[in-house]
Amino acid sequence: MSKKTIIVKETQISIIEKNESDYISLTDMIKSFGDETVIYNWMRNRNTVEFLGIWELINNPYFKPVEFDRFRKEAGLNSFILSPKKWVDTTNAIGIFSKSGRYGGTYAHKDIAFEFGSWLSPEFKLYLITEFQRLKDEESRTKSLEWNLQRTLAKINYQIHTDAIKENRLLILKPLFFRKIEKIDIFLQL
Repeated sequence: MSKKTIIVKETQISIIEKNESDYISLTDMIKSFGDETVIYNWMRNRNTVEFLGIWELINNPYFKPVEFDRFRKEAGLNSFILSPKKWVDTTNAIGIFSKSGRYGGTYAHKDIAFEFGSWLSPEFKLYLITEFQRLKDEESRTKSLEWNLQRTLAKINYQIHTDAIKENRLLILKPLFFRKIEKIDIFLQL
């Protein structure tokens, strides 16, 4: 997993790549809004549970919809408590996960993180999307430069190889050509 960071409204936010998708740290996003309870409060919301469930149904073939329905019915009640770990363990979700240790915290797929950003503050969400897009554009330019460099090197190597083959072929063909001329001269003299 490679780690990247963006800065949104003076808050450093980690982004890691997992299964070829970007996951944004919700833990980093809430630093200027409060503590971990902000994430739990967001996950208690009925609209959040429905959004997470629909996202999983679209993107996760191993998602457990029966468990999702149970959470959906309970969501919004005062007694309803849902943590990211409980959501993942119960429904086999892939869109959100908690990680301990270095780079630890709660991470969510970019789609889910943008939705969470909107819940925190519409202004924060817009800055988050802008910074994330800037990071992706920068990565794209870097990959483009790498590709152009590899293309140029391949072109130069091709030229070197073809020149070497031409020179080698001439070295091989010259003696054969002169032997044939000698044979023709001998034949003409007869």
